[in-house]
Amino acid sequence: MSGERVPGGVVHKLPADLRAALLTNSVVLAAWRDITPLARNEFICWVDDAKQAKTRERRIRRTQEELEAGQRRPCCWPGCKHRERT
Repeated sequence: MSGERVPGGVVHKLPADLRAALLTNSVVLAAWRDITPLARNEFICWVDDAKQAKTRERRIRRTQEELEAGQRRPCCWPGCKHRERT
């Protein structure tokens, strides 16, 4: 399963730790593939924006939980500050 393709976002590439977490749960992985590239970008940016390792781990865990619950964007996140807005 490690060679399986997992799509990234619009601006951000999928980090290895988040990719590994997505691959552990088929429901979460299916939800990840179902959301838009822009929505995936929001989750990736949210995880990458963490300053501490504990925060990053917690955000990866929450990403899994939120996707499993059917959420399509990270809760309480204003959005990726790196992508161009129109």
